[in-house]
Amino acid sequence: MRQQFLGALIGAAFGTVFVLVNSGDPVPAALGWALRALAVLALAAVVVLGVRAGGRPTLDGRPVFGPSYRVVVIGEVVLLVAGFFVLSLLDAPVQANVAWIATIVGLHFAALASAWKTRSTLVVGVVLTALGVAGLALLGSAAEWVPFVSGVLSGVTLLGGSLYGVRRA
Repeated sequence: MRQQFLGALIGAAFGTVFVLVNSGDPVPAALGWALRALAVLALAAVVVLGVRAGGRPTLDGRPVFGPSYRVVVIGEVVLLVAGFFVLSLLDAPVQANVAWIATIVGLHFAALASAWKTRSTLVVGVVLTALGVAGLALLGSAAEWVPFVSGVLSGVTLLGGSLYGVRRA
């Protein structure tokens, strides 16, 4: 399996989970189910397009999951765990968790964009980080919308980035 396809598949899978888990209240039920169905269809499209792309080389022969990837992922895990600990100490509402995850995953993609030298990955990283920060900002005034802003919209971003990446492969 090509490394870039595997990366797009991982992004699409996490994007789908973001949408499936966060498409509840206050989003109307019908819209929530439509968003979930579209997320699953987008994941299926990533799989089909990735399989059809075959084994074409990507990233100019650079490894996608090389040493820089491992450093970025270790940093991501450390930041996630530390952030969850701080959020619990602050008695932050449960919605803060999805906002924190989106923020850190966004930073993860921004760091990977630098390692991989891919602008599309940077765009995904910046959007995810912005959605995470927006969710954190909503905690005081509209916490019920944080799962939609930081969860659903982040999932849509991951799915869109994965579709873009697999189409270019």
